[in-house]
Amino acid sequence: MQPEFWALPIIKILLITIIFLSLLVEVKTAGMGIGALLGIIAAGVFFFSQLVTGMVSFFEIAMFLGGVLFIVIELLTPGIGIFAGLGMIAILYSFILALGGGSSAIYLLIVSLILAIVIFALVVRKLPSSKLWSKVVLKDTSTVSKGYISTNDYSGFLGKEGYVITELRPAGTVSIDEVKLDVVSEGSYIEKDARIEVVSIHGSRIVVRRI
Repeated sequence: MQPEFWALPIIKILLITIIFLSLLVEVKTAGMGIGALLGIIAAGVFFFSQLVTGMVSFFEIAMFLGGVLFIVIELLTPGIGIFAGLGMIAILYSFILALGGGSSAIYLLIVSLILAIVIFALVVRKLPSSKLWSKVVLKDTSTVSKGYISTNDYSGFLGKEGYVITELRPAGTVSIDEVKLDVVSEGSYIEKDARIEVVSIHGSRIVVRRI
């Protein structure tokens, strides 16, 4: 194809979108599958076309490969996300340089990233999760099944009895009808496992008294 074809913004956006999407899929799954293959092909086509048109040198290619290497290291080692962060910074910077720098390069990069995120969001639930993915998402939620409630209407607990989970000094946590609640005592210290009764409720402030 003619060099002018590879210079089209839509072609650049498409290739970078595929690269971003493959990176997201690999972080989510930590598996060398079809996503990684498509990403490698797209990256090869993108940088080769930019190299042919004189837009990049081997420096930008080396920076991109270094960023990918950092992400692979993060996937294979029990890190805390530092290598993945450095890898993404290197990859993004290599794209900015490869696109000529300036506001137009950033615009193309943002559009590609948004497209990749939208597509990834549509398929993320169908993909298995890797250890790295578990580090960057919230796994534990406070659900009703675990004994938590999110409503601010506590009037139904007025007059009910329960027991202390954490010491009330005077604030702490109690369990009433198997629901964990943050409460305050009437002013006195109440030890753990002591029986209590809800004596007043003022909005989200629940006041209890030792039985």
